[in-house]
Amino acid sequence: MSDRLLIDETGAQRLIGYTIDVGHPDGCARCHLIVDERHTNRHGVLHGGIAATLLDNACGVTASLTVDSSGRTPFLTVSLNTDFLAAGKPGMVTATARIVGGGRALKFIAAELVQDDGTLIATASGVFKRAPALDVGGGGDA
Repeated sequence: MSDRLLIDETGAQRLIGYTIDVGHPDGCARCHLIVDERHTNRHGVLHGGIAATLLDNACGVTASLTVDSSGRTPFLTVSLNTDFLAAGKPGMVTATARIVGGGRALKFIAAELVQDDGTLIATASGVFKRAPALDVGGGGDA
C-alpha cells in the first residue's frame, strides 16, 4: 500500500470499496471505484447515490489537501450539487476534484466522474468547510 492511497479508512469506504489517491502534484484528489453489480441500480448502471458519494469524497479530500498533504484533515460538506450526464457501466470510474475558489475556512470545489473509456458520467460542485475538532468520545456537556 502506498502512502498516497487512502484505503479502508472509513466505514463507507469499506462498504462501497473505493480508494482515494492523494499523490498527484496538482493537489487534486481522485476517488476510484471498480463498479460491479453491488454498485448498480435496477437498470444495471451505477447507482446515483454511489456516484454522488464518490464525487463528495473527491471534493472533501481535495479540500483537505489544501492544508494537509496526507488528505486526512476533515472537511464537512456544506452543499453539493450533482448533475448526472450518462450511465456509469461496470468497470473503473474515477472522480477527480479541483479547487475553484474559497478562502481559509470555506473551499469551493468542482468535480467530474469519468468512466475508464472517457465517458463523463456526472459532475458536481460544492462548498466544503474545515471541520472543528470533534469530540467523538461522548460524555461532553450538552
